[in-house]
Amino acid sequence: MTQQLDIQLSFTVNGEPVSVKDVSPAMTLLEYLRLGGRAGTKEGCGDGDCGACTVALIGEGANGQPQYQAVNSCLIPLGAVVGRQVLTADGITQCQIPKNAFVKEPVTADQLHPVQAAMVETGGSQCGYCTPGFIMSLFAAYYDGTPNDLSVEGNLCRCTGYIPIRRAAQMVADATVQDQFSERLVSASTELMPLAYTTQNNGHSEQFYRPTQLSEVLDLLQQYPDATLVAGATDLGLEMSWHRQHYPVLISLESIAELKQIHQTEDHVEIGAAVPLSHIEANLHGIFPSLDEMIHWFAARQVRNRATLGGNIGTASPIGDLPPVLLSLDATLKLAGSGGERTLPLANFFIGYRQTELRPGEVIVSVQIPKAPTNGTDRRLSQSYKIGKRGTDDISIVAAAFVVDVDSSNQILHARLGYGGVAATPARAIAAEDFLVGKPWTADTIQAVKPILQEAFTPLTDLRGSAEYRQRLVVNLFEKFFVEFS
Repeated sequence: MTQQLDIQLSFTVNGEPVSVKDVSPAMTLLEYLRLGGRAGTKEGCGDGDCGACTVALIGEGANGQPQYQAVNSCLIPLGAVVGRQVLTADGITQCQIPKNAFVKEPVTADQLHPVQAAMVETGGSQCGYCTPGFIMSLFAAYYDGTPNDLSVEGNLCRCTGYIPIRRAAQMVADATVQDQFSERLVSASTELMPLAYTTQNNGHSEQFYRPTQLSEVLDLLQQYPDATLVAGATDLGLEMSWHRQHYPVLISLESIAELKQIHQTEDHVEIGAAVPLSHIEANLHGIFPSLDEMIHWFAARQVRNRATLGGNIGTASPIGDLPPVLLSLDATLKLAGSGGERTLPLANFFIGYRQTELRPGEVIVSVQIPKAPTNGTDRRLSQSYKIGKRGTDDISIVAAAFVVDVDSSNQILHARLGYGGVAATPARAIAAEDFLVGKPWTADTIQAVKPILQEAFTPLTDLRGSAEYRQRLVVNLFEKFFVEFS
């Protein structure tokens, strides 16, 4: 890509082209909207938990076609929306509401979007603070044909309760969708152009690059070895939302075709590091049951539309949800750097708290997952579990994923027990795995392995749970797995 640096960021908001300059590319979209007078989008938690800040972007759906995608604007850096179309709750009426909406007559009922009208009719808004987020989640689902409970799982309400909101979703579930917004999808392009942007912010230089080739990413990392990589930014976005850190150079991976592919063979599946989780959820459903289960509980739709597999691995969080699943499935990473490509078992990737085997200038290219053996007699038992304070859209207390292969006589041929939240890194209970192989898949075997599991890890006590509680979960979740599959 050209190294000619631009001094402005251009995108559209509610159909209006905007160009901004002298703005940090790490400023969140939410902050930009509200500072610019578009206060219909609300700021609740600023952490991607409550959904009040939800907006819709036109992006590429799992089928490769343009799609409205609900996302948390508090987690998206402004550089990541360049070239995109952004829609907010005050931009989807049948008339255009100016930024200074308070000087205009109220919108009439016949000017409301169908999802807005449904919320009014069912009484789905009380204090109103969360309502714009619900509206935009339903808006995106309306054009995807999926306005249901799952479409608003990332939106929290503490006033009205969910029954009126669920009724609003049901009212528009079978609607015939043909309007200006559906027509806009037909003509929309999801291709993101290369970007090289620079600005001065509080006396500091800031640069944002969006290359389109993996080789360009590697070249930039050679030039800026301390650069920060940006994929979905659902984890990094927390730091940006609260202005905890300065980012001199950001390199976006969103436009790298090599990182956004999913390939299947008879033996394995290879998933690009920048593939959003919502695409994995849609395109690989049924192949790896434990992955299906964990992605469902991973977070809400808004986060899954942005979060990537490579990002969840690369952050090396001990409570990342997907590494335990991938450990149990014997996943392998493909890494690329200036010296070429190499492969590495995921089990060897994590070397300490937030530390990995990535060399300077290397990036995760893809994750390869072997499929279950299919010899007609052996059976694969596989499932994952997540324990948190609430069902979805929450941090794990303990996450676990298990794979056990048994033969026709119910003998254990292969065992993988992956855990998160119980050590400084995601880890396998290797001593327990070794003990299980060759044993019968019976209740007696499970009772015999429990003391080994009890001593497998030395977890910490924190606000989410005590060390003792986590140790009990390590044992009990595996016993639960046996009960479900015995």
